[in-house]
Amino acid sequence: MSARRTIWVSTALVLTAGAYAGLAYATPRPHTVQLLGLLAVAFAGYGALLWARVPLGLGLAAALLLRLLWLPAPPALSDDFYRFRWDGLLVANGYNPFRFRPDELVAPTPAASLPPALAAQLRQLYSQLNSPHYYSVYPPVCQGAFALGARLFPDSEQGFVLVLRLLVLAAEAATTLLLLWLLRQLRLPRTQALWYLLHPLVVVELTGNLHFEALVIALLLGAGALLLRDRWQASAGILGVAVATKLLPLVALPLLVRRLGWRRAVAYGAVCGLTVLALFSPFLTTELLQNIGRSLGLYFRTFEFNASFYYLARALGYWYWGYNKIALIGPALAGAGALGILVLAWRERLPLSGAALPRTLLLVLTLYYLLATVVHPWYLTPLLALSVFTRFRFALVWGALVTLSYATYQTSSYRENPWLLALEYTVVLGVLLLEKPWRPEEPLQD
Repeated sequence: MSARRTIWVSTALVLTAGAYAGLAYATPRPHTVQLLGLLAVAFAGYGALLWARVPLGLGLAAALLLRLLWLPAPPALSDDFYRFRWDGLLVANGYNPFRFRPDELVAPTPAASLPPALAAQLRQLYSQLNSPHYYSVYPPVCQGAFALGARLFPDSEQGFVLVLRLLVLAAEAATTLLLLWLLRQLRLPRTQALWYLLHPLVVVELTGNLHFEALVIALLLGAGALLLRDRWQASAGILGVAVATKLLPLVALPLLVRRLGWRRAVAYGAVCGLTVLALFSPFLTTELLQNIGRSLGLYFRTFEFNASFYYLARALGYWYWGYNKIALIGPALAGAGALGILVLAWRERLPLSGAALPRTLLLVLTLYYLLATVVHPWYLTPLLALSVFTRFRFALVWGALVTLSYATYQTSSYRENPWLLALEYTVVLGVLLLEKPWRPEEPLQD
């Protein structure tokens, strides 16, 4: 690199590292101005690194070191890890986390008889849970990770967090290798992997806040890599593990009919389903589907956060009915999303190739989140990974603007700012329209 470029890249890395250190160790979530200011510095550093075309080796080293900054830090910007530990303690002690709500286990007459030490730990954790009245929605692969952390460090919150962070870092290492391999196979510049690996949303939400989209992304890319090599049986098994980590990868199944044909696509789905069933088998009870269904029903019918088209529909509902019709609008938008996914799965004029598959999956997930009632920042990280294989950059922009939703937490009432919502989605939809997602794109050959 030239001296000027070296200074530019070095300055960007120092500023980014400083911003991450501030976010990890000195920024409570309600401190919105400080939080958004540090995120703005991190995104400025990210943009500077991409503009300077940071060399691949240096970019990979920076991606690793920026993640290691978070290693001993508590997840200051998310309280979900308290529920992770709650579930992990139950599983590590032989209890099914899908059978009981947290409030049922700390009631004056608990729903299950617990050892005194475990009961005391759960009572201490209970006040820190953000959804104590809902059944767990974390599938078995997540439960296994939570149980590992709780078994290794049953009495240490810091030790539990460290185990989960090391698992996330291992998943991100696998993602790095898969991104580089897939980009080479698709004859795309391998430096495009840095669009994902250096993106502040990915670093903050996955390594920092311990969200298991990190593992989902690695598994999705692994399934895609195996499919590219025509090893569809192994690919189906890996996708099944991804579904047993987060349910969202199920939306990829309709896209495979055009690539595999009906017969192999059905077989692929069967292998995937059997894998999911095998992973759920340790938790199977008569209440399992019912309780998970209740929690998912609440997700679509009750929860709302950082939504776009749903909020427009909600406003129309207030105007027409006089009250919030989320119980109707949420499922209706979910149904519209499912129909849109099927349309996108069949709109390709050619069979889905290695290059066309991530493009279509990116658009499918984008449609899903545009119609969703809840869009937390970490939900968008799979979009960032998929975008490196496409001509689209709207996901990179959305990944930056979605962090504005942290302004919701500056008060205990969690009131969203409509102006920030309007800014986020006006810019994102504007970029998306400029990129013309409906324009046909000739896929590369496998």
